[in-house]
Amino acid sequence: MRVIVTTVQVPFIRGGGELHVEGLVNALRAHGANVEMVSMPFRFCPAESVQHAMQAWEDEDFEKLPCGRVDKVICLKFPTFYLQHPRKIVWLMHQHRAVYELFNTPYGENDGNPESVMLRNEIIARDTRSLARTTVYANSRRVAERLALYNGVRAAPLYHPPRGADRFFEGDQLPYVFAPSRLESLKRHELLLRALPHVDRSIMVLLVGEGGVRRHLEQLVAELNLSSRVKFLGFVDFDDMVHLYANALGVFFGPFDEDYGYVTLEAMLSSKPVITCVDSGGPLEFVIDGETGYVADPSPEAIAASVNALAADGEHARKLGRNGRARLDSLDMSWERVVETLLETTAR
Repeated sequence: MRVIVTTVQVPFIRGGGELHVEGLVNALRAHGANVEMVSMPFRFCPAESVQHAMQAWEDEDFEKLPCGRVDKVICLKFPTFYLQHPRKIVWLMHQHRAVYELFNTPYGENDGNPESVMLRNEIIARDTRSLARTTVYANSRRVAERLALYNGVRAAPLYHPPRGADRFFEGDQLPYVFAPSRLESLKRHELLLRALPHVDRSIMVLLVGEGGVRRHLEQLVAELNLSSRVKFLGFVDFDDMVHLYANALGVFFGPFDEDYGYVTLEAMLSSKPVITCVDSGGPLEFVIDGETGYVADPSPEAIAASVNALAADGEHARKLGRNGRARLDSLDMSWERVVETLLETTAR
C-alpha cells in the first residue's frame, strides 16, 4: 500500500508536532506500508504568507503525481488537508491556533486588527468547507471539541503514545519539579517560577528545552533570587530525559489550552504526578485532580500549593504517580491501533 503523510514545518523548530509525524511514518512502515512524508515550509505571518500556503495546498492534486497511484493520503496539519485526493483522510493535530482558540488572547491574533479578522474568517470558512467533506480524526478530545465548536465538524479522538513509551520507568523521588517543554510563553513556565518562592526551600526546578522566552525566564529567575533553585538544562538526549522524569518529585505542565501534550503522557509513564491548570486543555483528559496529580488555577499561589502538597507527603505523591501510570495503561494506547484505524477508514 502506498501512503503519503502530509505536514508543514517551520525550519529548525522541532517539537511534539515533528515527533508526531515521525511516529506515524515509522508506524506505517512497520506495518508494511510504502510511505512518503510530504512537507512544505510554513510561515505564521504575514497574512499573505498564510493565504499563499492555503492556496498552494488547495492547488495540489495528489491523484496526478508522477509516482502513479497513491492508495491513501493522511493529512496531519493545516493547511495540508486542502489538497485534492479521493482517498484523503485527516488526523488533525490542531488548526491555525492564532485565529481559533488563541484569538483575542495574549497568544494569538485579535479583533483590533482588521487584517487578522479577515484572515480568521477566511481560514474558518475554508477549513469548514474542506473538513466537512473529509473523514476526520483528532489527536485528542480537546482538538475534537474545537472542531465541533468552530467548524461544526465531528471528529473521533485517536490517541497515540509518545516516542519511546516503553523506555520510561519509575525511579527515585528527588526534591525537584521537572518542567520539560519548549520555552515559549504559551507553555507558561513563568507560573512555576513565580510559585517557587512560596514552595518549600528544599525543592528545585529543572527546566529542559529551548525557545524564544528563555532569556526572559532567566531574567525572572535572577529577579526572584532563585538562581540556586532553578536549572536551565537546555536540550538533553532522550536517555537523560527519561532519567530526569524517573527521579522527579513531580512534573509541571501548565500550558494554555494545549492540544495533546506529550509531557503529560511521559510523566504518567514514569509514575509521576502531574501538576497542570484548569485551562490547560489536552492534559485535562488524563490528569484527574487528587487522583493522578493536581489541576490548579493558573496562579503562582495555586501552583505552589500543589508542589507543597507533593513535597509534604512523599507516599501520597507516589500513589498519585502510580495511579497515573495505571490510568494510562488502561487506555491501551498503541501505534498499531492508530495505523489500523487510519488505514481501514474509508475516505468520504
